[in-house]
Amino acid sequence: MPAPLSRERIVQAAIRLADADGLDAVSLRKVAAVLDVGPMRLYRYIATKEELLDLMVDAVHAEIRPAGDGWREVLRSLAEAIREAAHQREWLADLLGGRPQLGPNTMAGGEAVLAAMGGVDLGTVVPAVAAVHAYVIGAVRREITERRAERASGMDQKQWQAAFGPYLQRTFATGRFPALASVVHDGPHLDADQTFRTGLDFLLDGIEARISS
Repeated sequence: MPAPLSRERIVQAAIRLADADGLDAVSLRKVAAVLDVGPMRLYRYIATKEELLDLMVDAVHAEIRPAGDGWREVLRSLAEAIREAAHQREWLADLLGGRPQLGPNTMAGGEAVLAAMGGVDLGTVVPAVAAVHAYVIGAVRREITERRAERASGMDQKQWQAAFGPYLQRTFATGRFPALASVVHDGPHLDADQTFRTGLDFLLDGIEARISS
């Protein structure tokens, strides 16, 4: 007897493939093989790979639940939850900021954020939430790209610095890049967590200043 299917089973199988080997491992044919069914059976539930990817993103958003007292805490919670989800599932970073996500889990998160900003005029709310999303997407994609590059090169940050340090020293010695030299020599050397949270604080401070003005 053919195995019982559902959209949820199909999406979870696709997520397992993506978790293991990235988005390149996800296709309706490969998902069907995991579920031990013929590919044509999947088309009764999901029409295209793009629809499957949208459903995968929405399934992950079930784990992203912004919470807190007041809009600032809720926006911070949203940003950190999206980042954590992308670090657990790198493929998510490749899909963030794509087509509008209209699944129930994604919309529930958006509802929670907008409800927390209920006392703020919409002229501020809309660009403020968009700015937080843009910041998170950019920061997360940079972090995941750097992580992948590190794996591909086989060098961690200290090894990279050791390899390219002499080149930078020679370049800065020319005197052509004094501002960059100052940053490298005297600037703060923040780790990824500190960099993300400091940048987020700058953004939230700006939103708060606009709300208070």
